[in-house]
Amino acid sequence: MTILDRLTGLAFPAAALRRAIQLSDSGKAAEAFPLMATAARAGIADAEYRVARCYLEGSGVPPSRMEGARWLLRAANHGNADAQALLAALYVTGLVTAETDGEGAGSEHLFKRDSAGEPNFTAAFGFATKAAEAGSATGQAILGYILTSGPEPLRNADAAHGWYENSASAGCAEGCLGLALSLARRGRQEDRARIASEVRRAADAGLPTAIYLLAVLSENGLGVTRDMAAAARLYQAAAEKGLPSAQFRLGLALIDGALVDQEIAAGEAWLRRAALAGNVEAAYLLGDRYVKTQRPDFAEAANWYRRAAEAGHQAAARALASLYLTGNGVAEDVEEGARWLRASANGGNQEAQIDLANLVLGGAGETDDGASVAGWFEAAASSGDLIAAFNLGLCFAKGVGVRQDEGQAAHWLRRAAEGVAEAQYMYARLLQDGRGVAADPTQARVWFARAAEAGVLDARVALAEMLLNGRGGTREPTAAIQLFERAAVDGHAGAMFALGALYGAGHGLSVDQTAAQRWYAAAAGRGHSQAQLMLGRYLSKGLAGEYDPAAGRLWLERAAAHGISEAVDELSEFASG
Repeated sequence: MTILDRLTGLAFPAAALRRAIQLSDSGKAAEAFPLMATAARAGIADAEYRVARCYLEGSGVPPSRMEGARWLLRAANHGNADAQALLAALYVTGLVTAETDGEGAGSEHLFKRDSAGEPNFTAAFGFATKAAEAGSATGQAILGYILTSGPEPLRNADAAHGWYENSASAGCAEGCLGLALSLARRGRQEDRARIASEVRRAADAGLPTAIYLLAVLSENGLGVTRDMAAAARLYQAAAEKGLPSAQFRLGLALIDGALVDQEIAAGEAWLRRAALAGNVEAAYLLGDRYVKTQRPDFAEAANWYRRAAEAGHQAAARALASLYLTGNGVAEDVEEGARWLRASANGGNQEAQIDLANLVLGGAGETDDGASVAGWFEAAASSGDLIAAFNLGLCFAKGVGVRQDEGQAAHWLRRAAEGVAEAQYMYARLLQDGRGVAADPTQARVWFARAAEAGVLDARVALAEMLLNGRGGTREPTAAIQLFERAAVDGHAGAMFALGALYGAGHGLSVDQTAAQRWYAAAAGRGHSQAQLMLGRYLSKGLAGEYDPAAGRLWLERAAAHGISEAVDELSEFASG
């Protein structure tokens, strides 16, 4: 700045402002600022506003949101509508957290590190109203936003619509976008073309959100001709402007080839950009992709799941919990897995609630988890959720989060049995044993049959036993054997043992000790202790023709380790013999 400029500024503040504007327009921001500041200190509102912009943008002076806000406030209080509109916007976004005129502020506060705070809609409303009433199209758009999205006491949809109309009429891009959204909220078919028109006006002005919304309209043919290629171009444009939602949608389109030629690597790159910019769905989807590839990268998946989970994504929290519980990609940690399940479940994710319930039923989790689990299931079960009724029945059966009560367990399991196969089986067991309800073998047999038909393996075996011994109805040994065989083929050790016993004793089958030993061996290999006893006997005594006392002794020892007293006795005979 020349000596003449300095002298002119001191004598004539208005002239200083004019000269500052000339210097600023010619790219000499550093020279312009002192003259602007001189005019601002003289109380010229336009100069105060310009000084504020310099501080906010770091133009000709180091940036300072605090100093920018201070000068904005002075300009706004002197009636500058542009300052009022910008100050309202800063209050709405939480970038200004307290009003100050700067008087008496120590110099150490002028350039302190800025940080965002909570929005101040009340202050924003006052300044936006002044700007709007003074004819500021930007102020009108901001006021429309406050009246639409601010705290409930400030909301007025009709008034907001009117201010958006005024702002859009003046050509304000934000007003056009606000008007389009206001019309969309009204949900009238006849407004579709106008909505698209206003969105296009805002998009033509370069607003990223408007470009993205125009892409959505083009993709779905809402108010405009459906045009996938145009939608792809618009998503790309909005994505390149840094809009996370557009980056996410473009990434999906490139991965699935729905709008453009498939480019998976490019699509994943856009998803990463969206996720890093805060789009939680993108982070969750990236986690899923790393889990579900041919060569899963669980460690990378955990990173993305954690990013989404920390932002409150319930499904991501559940997925992250699964990695901790299985030790995939992270160190196995049941407590950490339970913590993320708890976060997901508390957010209402029913699958996480069931997963956490299973943990709690298995003895894991915290003390309060049982009560939470029972509470979730009771609320859902009372509304008719059969899965919740089943789980609530389990809670009462095991005393998880509630007092153990077999009567209540039977009540909820009976309700769940109308549609949950596992509940049918468990309710049948209660009827068979007379726990929580009067013993009723006839009804037990009916419910076992329903559960068996639905594919419950244990129910097949239980029904086969009732058919074999005639409990709850007539004896049907042929049908029982068929059920045992089907269950044995599916790997049920109890069914294998039953077939061994049937072939060994000839109940409904021709005696076949070789077949009996084969089924005992199959069951014994799956840890069935009684089958281990029988296999030990067969081998040590050669009952099926194969004599192997050493192997027989090993199987008897395994049975004895399970507490089978007959195995202990027979081992004693080995020792004495």
